[in-house]
Amino acid sequence: MAANDFSGYSVSQKINALVKGLQGHQRWNEALAKAADAETMLDLLESASQKLGLGLSRRQLAETPPLRDWLWFKKNTPFLTIGDELPRYRQK
Repeated sequence: MAANDFSGYSVSQKINALVKGLQGHQRWNEALAKAADAETMLDLLESASQKLGLGLSRRQLAETPPLRDWLWFKKNTPFLTIGDELPRYRQK
């Protein structure tokens, strides 16, 4: 990851740059996947944002899609899952 000048970018553009910066980066992807909870995931995303020179705040990371959605899935059980799991409404 190399730092660039993102000072003129909107929050959404910075989030997109962060996602692109993380895409295909094995170490970061494994760390995010293994994060114990959404707060740990936010710590990792905040660190990645700083390394890229994006300067995104924790709040911006938590409230802007697609990261907002990633964090929601880390915090909650999805309404329905595909595969061996039953839809949530059918689980007892």
